[in-house]
Amino acid sequence: MNIDRMEFMAWMERIMDRFDILNEHINDVQKKKSSIDGEELLDNQDLLQMLKISSRSLQRYRSAGKLPYYTISGKLYYKLSDIHRFIRESFNARLNK
Repeated sequence: MNIDRMEFMAWMERIMDRFDILNEHINDVQKKKSSIDGEELLDNQDLLQMLKISSRSLQRYRSAGKLPYYTISGKLYYKLSDIHRFIRESFNARLNK
């Protein structure tokens, strides 16, 4: 069976379109899975990478009550809005010193 180049390219284009659709669907499912009340939740690893801090620093912020967290099935999560508020408050505290 011989397929000419144009037919092959058309098939590849359709396959790539399907991959794009599947990727969007997977991203939607992941966002719904890691959200509460429609708000995105981040786990420890996400937060450590985002803030570029150590796990000990993150633990100190939790213990001091500066960063609210939620425990779901034994795993810690943080609301994105709480993280943004924490960053704003930390930034303002440094400006006021």
